[in-house]
Amino acid sequence: MGKKNVDDYLTEGIYGPKETKQSEREQFLGTIRERIVIALTKGQVMSDKGITKLDEAMQKNKKAKLLINGDVSYKFLKEEKALAKKHDIPYTEITNKNAETDIGAVLTYDYAIDKEHIFIEDEPVKEKNQEADTFFSKIKRWFS
Repeated sequence: MGKKNVDDYLTEGIYGPKETKQSEREQFLGTIRERIVIALTKGQVMSDKGITKLDEAMQKNKKAKLLINGDVSYKFLKEEKALAKKHDIPYTEITNKNAETDIGAVLTYDYAIDKEHIFIEDEPVKEKNQEADTFFSKIKRWFS
């Protein structure tokens, strides 16, 4: 890397220091994919579907930190914050009004770990309404 000239200093002063992989940083709450242990979507955070996987990941990664999407309501973040306190993991709420992301929380390091699978697969949940629909659809077929 060459010496900085006056234009470089002015640009950095106006816009801040240059960051690598800006689109990844916007998506993953300020960090990049190669540093992530586990990532939860907003839906998983709001429904607490990934809480057991997050707990397991925190037990195995005591030196990681938790980044939480500040756009998610506080009432949905209680479990994640309680887990972070339980495992002595620091957490930070990240709010970036200039970036849209569906990520709700990220357990991450300050260095690359290159974990292949960072997302949790949602398990299909059978709801009572689905059971009722199948019951009524059976009755409907009897009379058809």
